Amino acid sequence: MPSVTVVGVILGSMAAATLSAGAQTATPAHRLARTVAGAPVAKALVITVTGKDFKFDAPDEIPAGLTEFRFLNKGPSIHHMQILKITNGKTFAQLRTALDKGGRPPRWMHEAGGPNAAAPGTESNATLMLEPGNYAIICFVDIGGAPHFTKGMIRPLRVTAATGAVAPDPKPDVTATLFDYNFKLSSPILAGARTIRVQNIAKQPHEVQLVQLAPGKTAHDFLAWAGGGMKGPPPAKPIGGIAGIEPGMSESFTANFTPGNYAFICFISDAKDGKPHFMHGMTKDFSVK
Repeated sequence: MPSVTVVGVILGSMAAATLSAGAQTATPAHRLARTVAGAPVAKALVITVTGKDFKFDAPDEIPAGLTEFRFLNKGPSIHHMQILKITNGKTFAQLRTALDKGGRPPRWMHEAGGPNAAAPGTESNATLMLEPGNYAIICFVDIGGAPHFTKGMIRPLRVTAATGAVAPDPKPDVTATLFDYNFKLSSPILAGARTIRVQNIAKQPHEVQLVQLAPGKTAHDFLAWAGGGMKGPPPAKPIGGIAGIEPGMSESFTANFTPGNYAFICFISDAKDGKPHFMHGMTKDFSVK
């Protein structure tokens, strides 16, 4: 589970970013119908979820299968849409109780990804394979001393058995592999609408928080700014990515990259020492040409 305090302080501060909206989420190419030998190929189910201060507007139930979540942040605060899978016969009410108690997350709660943080007035997306079962969508961002889920930004999601053909995964332009504690890109990210496949081959959960950096700034500049009292304009702003996924999982997101500087950051707390993974070096600066 993300470190609520760290995510809240750092991502919350970025709501005041004054950077131009150079990288926005884009319409993934896999939404378009494709044909093979004249027969239509199944497409991912597209689900739109709206985040506000402080609630989610989302369906109560959807079918299993390849699903693209479009997360629209219509609140004045930064939000993300972490998906949690509830296992071992536990209920949403039991999840709420466990979260209210704090401490280490229960073993029956599993991070299943979803669209990562987007600045107010923008959107992010994630495409993932959902199995039947009980889930929750939640915002862990903490602004003002209380994580957003404590203010109502959490709701159950029931995934029922799939019907019809299974859609194929979207074809990625680049693969981002997550290690303990690093990111590796299969190739440089070029300007334009790009689909990034995120795969976690590490031993613990990780995320990809994509940020757009101000000219001449780095991820370390941004983290130093956040840890130094957040004086002056933020050196970066959040533009999506993939929320926490567990080892062996993979998901995709699409963004429209304009030329400039970007970074991947993992804010999730370490399983051993509780420190956010960026303190273990899990950041990656890169340029788009």
